[in-house]
Amino acid sequence: MSGTSIDGVDAVLADFSTTPLRTRAHAHIDFDLALRLSLTTLQRESADELNRAALAANALMDVCAEAVSTVLREAAVSASDVAAIGVHGQTIRHRPDLGYTLQLANPARLAERTGVTVVADFRSRDVAAGGQGAPLVPAFHAAIFARDDRHRAIVNLGGIANITDLPPRGVVRGFDTGPGNTLMDTWVELHTGERFDRDGAWAARGSVIEPLLAALAADAYFALPPPKSTGRDRFNAQWLNPHLDPGYAPESVQRTLARLTALTIAEALRAHCASAAEVVLCGGGALNPVLVRDLQSLLAPRSVQPSAALGMPVDQVEALAFGWLARETLARRPGNLPAVTGARGARVLGAIYPA
Repeated sequence: MSGTSIDGVDAVLADFSTTPLRTRAHAHIDFDLALRLSLTTLQRESADELNRAALAANALMDVCAEAVSTVLREAAVSASDVAAIGVHGQTIRHRPDLGYTLQLANPARLAERTGVTVVADFRSRDVAAGGQGAPLVPAFHAAIFARDDRHRAIVNLGGIANITDLPPRGVVRGFDTGPGNTLMDTWVELHTGERFDRDGAWAARGSVIEPLLAALAADAYFALPPPKSTGRDRFNAQWLNPHLDPGYAPESVQRTLARLTALTIAEALRAHCASAAEVVLCGGGALNPVLVRDLQSLLAPRSVQPSAALGMPVDQVEALAFGWLARETLARRPGNLPAVTGARGARVLGAIYPA
């Protein structure tokens, strides 16, 4: 998985033959600066896009191949023993309103580099069926985290945040709430050179700027009903800049962005998952104490805990989800949930590149 934070690739080696599933190995490979810049620039219109996109896709697959090699070596497993690699690719445009979503990848290159069957392009079929193509992880969340004795909501704090609603009975739902880490990561890198605000330490030095928070929270996306999805196409520096005042302390802007993420998630939960008594956090933002404390405060008296408390480390859930989706593709089972994405029906997702 390489997500909207554009920081690197997370890989897991998953064993689905056991119940619960077992993670045999995990690795994170950082993107170098050149690849990060390429992938970031491709998020918007620019010169020579086709050539640069093809080269960036090749470089991305080389990082994925390194991640595959790392987890195989760590687990002492041969490539010939792996059923498939599920590769998400890097989202560079997400426009289901125009009938497309584009995840940059070169699955043929990855299959050649690793000698393993690759499953890729998971979102396009759902979009072709009239869906948002996102979020796709709720089907995995339902398979792993749902219980018949409690109402859970799973909150994924990636670059974009999303919710999966898991009632003990009834339909599983899910949607993107808005920015997760993406605005915070952009802002901290601009002002400090760091790629993310480790432990929320910089935000903790600031205070919430209430007029800024109100202006940001007034964006029309937050009030849209599900199904809905979004990305860096909408929530980016160009979206943020018109709301800024030169007198705002940078660390207080960061603190406000953390509160924005927490507030929009909390309001979405109240509006659409009001009876959820238990909230489970995953994704990189679950490692940010400032963000987690805001969520706990805004969501009280609900229980708020990391997915690690349920045996699944917060930084492995999304990569595991795309391994699970690849398994569903190979078995010719649908991987989308129409109630989540808005598609006309259940669809088998992904394209298969045999080893």
